[in-house]
Amino acid sequence: MERWGRFVARRARWVLGLGLLVVVAAGAYGTGVFGSLSNGGFDDSGSESYQATQLIEDNVGRHGADVVAVYESPDMTVDQAPFRSAIADVVAGLPQDAVASVAAYGPPGTDALVSEDRHATSVVITLEGEDQDALMDAYDEVRPALDTDAVEDGTLDLDVAGQWAVFDDVNTNVTEDIARAEMLSMPLVLLLSLVVFGSVVAALMPVGVGMVAVLGAFAVVRLLTGITEVSVFAINIITLLGLGLAIDYALFVVSRFRDELAVRESDREGVADAVGATMRTAGRTVLFSGLTVAVALSALLVFPQTFLRSMAYGGVAAVLVAMVAALTLLPATLAVLGRRIEAGAMPWRRRARRPSRGWARFAHAVMARPVVSLVLVTGLLLALASPFLSVSWGGVDHRVLPADAPSRVATEKLDSDFGGATSHAEVFLASEDPAEVASYVSELRAVDGVTQVQPVASSANGSGSAAAGGAAEPGTLIDVSWAGTSQSEASQDVVRDLREVDAPADAYVGGTAAQTVDMLDGIADRIPLMIGLIVVAMLVLLFVAFGSVVLPIKAVLVNIVSITAAFGVVTWIFADGHLEGLLGFSSTGYLDGTQPILMFAILFGLSMDYEVFLLSRIREQWDATGDNELAVATGVQKTGRIITSAALLLAVVIGAFATSGIVFIKMIGVGMLVALLLDATLVRLVMVPATMKLLGRWNWWAPGPMRRWWERYGVREGGTEPVAADARGGGEGRDRILAG
Repeated sequence: MERWGRFVARRARWVLGLGLLVVVAAGAYGTGVFGSLSNGGFDDSGSESYQATQLIEDNVGRHGADVVAVYESPDMTVDQAPFRSAIADVVAGLPQDAVASVAAYGPPGTDALVSEDRHATSVVITLEGEDQDALMDAYDEVRPALDTDAVEDGTLDLDVAGQWAVFDDVNTNVTEDIARAEMLSMPLVLLLSLVVFGSVVAALMPVGVGMVAVLGAFAVVRLLTGITEVSVFAINIITLLGLGLAIDYALFVVSRFRDELAVRESDREGVADAVGATMRTAGRTVLFSGLTVAVALSALLVFPQTFLRSMAYGGVAAVLVAMVAALTLLPATLAVLGRRIEAGAMPWRRRARRPSRGWARFAHAVMARPVVSLVLVTGLLLALASPFLSVSWGGVDHRVLPADAPSRVATEKLDSDFGGATSHAEVFLASEDPAEVASYVSELRAVDGVTQVQPVASSANGSGSAAAGGAAEPGTLIDVSWAGTSQSEASQDVVRDLREVDAPADAYVGGTAAQTVDMLDGIADRIPLMIGLIVVAMLVLLFVAFGSVVLPIKAVLVNIVSITAAFGVVTWIFADGHLEGLLGFSSTGYLDGTQPILMFAILFGLSMDYEVFLLSRIREQWDATGDNELAVATGVQKTGRIITSAALLLAVVIGAFATSGIVFIKMIGVGMLVALLLDATLVRLVMVPATMKLLGRWNWWAPGPMRRWWERYGVREGGTEPVAADARGGGEGRDRILAG
């Protein structure tokens, strides 16, 4: 890394020129990513519900309620001629190429699709399309046709529900969230960077690296959309991690560069030496931090859901681009600036340059009572984690949107005015035999909770793609309904009971509730693999970084405890419904099953960020002194201000995303904020010093062959620095344990 730093420093202007061209090209190309992203992405293509959907579409034709338009009049009832005429105009004006089928209320006096007070009716539309993008295009074509003259002149009020209306609102909210998050966070980041860095020029470094990370990740993700499906939600994770990690990396690198430059000449060779030393130390930390976060996020690729895989694509792209920018463009910029990094210095920058002795004193206080400190903090974290023990799981529906989102308003109006929420399962029975169908329908009706079972269509009279070609598989579509929302535990139980019914032929249960069941089951099956991959990767990377098998195991265990505490807080807030008014959301009573998985990957990676930075300084001092307690205190002292500042800046970015109108994005923001605060305080200041005090020389233990391998091939910082006198804290008489 030192050779790399010198190489970049001596060719700094060439590196910056080439980097600028790449960034401009990435920005021009990457900003077009928004038109290439897909919606949703929560389905598992290998699940039973997905197979049911495909069989129904191929052999019977699409029958789902893709769009539900609710027309209401405070003055007229649906039985009056102007109301009926307006609905007839709606049906007649729908674009035929975008609509597979449409259902509207019938003659006066009928109750089908009519509200209980008969002042509202719904028009149910099934869209034409073979995939999500085609269906979204069909919705975009259908939506303007729903605004008839009666709606335009105010005679009728229109609300539009259905999954594609929800997706459209989600897209709108995601775009608004990004704009709002950047508007809120960037000025605060600039202001706080000025306070933290102490000079105008230095304060611009995190913002510059962050912009490069976001634009570069956009370009990478757009390239990926050419070969695979990427969900629109990847944009949120790119912005969050791109800005957040850029702040951390810039702070680590700039702070170390200032320290190195302070003891060198300000000529070109001295600046090159400072950049080289910075890359050997802080650059090494950034490299391992970036790799650990990227590896943790890569574990999301074991899941089949496009949503989770997209978060891996976006997150890994943002992390790696931020890392590369911090290891190329940032050191090149520092080499060009030299001591001008202090330009626009604030008064406090000129007054205070020494690390505060308070960090070391606190570390010594913890290490004086390591067992008590560890027990108290662990007990607190486990108490915070306790609500997670009773968590319920579900999936995404209209309630992820703000209360005033049009599609959510429409859905809740349907539930309140049209007889309450009703869930449906679409069952494909591979038989058209009347006796077999009748027998199976009778068995389905006997399932606890089911209110209605109705054969809808068969391959013989269907309009599926295979049926149209005359090669349809024999089958019957059966609609099963019951009271309640599709995401409740009761609905999940109904789906599982339906699948237990003996069928006279192959039967496939699909629909929204079935998709949720399959999603949760699929996630549960792959969680052990994901966690195993992350843990093994972290153990390997941390061993390569520090030459110990004990510290990686300790780091993994401590981070699991702190992340679980964050999960408990998230459960208490979002599933149990606390702080709804303060945070501006409506609790669903459960957690979306994909979010803790995503949070685990992100938080496990980010928790290693500060861990690597702190342990790097501790290892550096251990190599210099062989004194474990002194090394820990010195490491805490030298990283205390930097990590606290980084956590504060990152908290601003994360906090901005906690204002999202999308509930699960808000949940990720709040969960990350809680985990960040726990990691930067209880974990770094108490658990790390306490455990390292108890372990003593075992902190750096590795079996002989592994130790010899690391001494030959491991990535160590090299070099030493003077023992910080302020970190001794009265420990001059302690035994010195030599490394090795």
